Amino acid sequence: MTRTNVIQIGLIAFFIGAVGYGIFLALGLDGSKAGIASEAVLVCLIIAWIGSYFYRVVSGKMTFMEQRKRYRKAYEQLTKTSLEEKFDSMSEEEKIRLINELEIDKK
Repeated sequence: MTRTNVIQIGLIAFFIGAVGYGIFLALGLDGSKAGIASEAVLVCLIIAWIGSYFYRVVSGKMTFMEQRKRYRKAYEQLTKTSLEEKFDSMSEEEKIRLINELEIDKK
């Protein structure tokens, strides 16, 4: 997360609090009660957000992990395709020699 993201999240939280305060004032609460109510709503939202973060950590569905899985899958597919193309372009004698070398390496 970059500094810009942190600043954006902070501004969004501030904006949500201000909008909540305005809504509670419009509903007829006085200033202090509207402030407490909007703060309570904001705290609940932040706790839910943190809870979702912990859920993603425990379940392994974090953004980095997902990116890593997609990268690994794409890399394996590319490698497999490249190796298949190279193997198909080999002559029969080269294929037999390679297979024999691999058989020897297995033992």
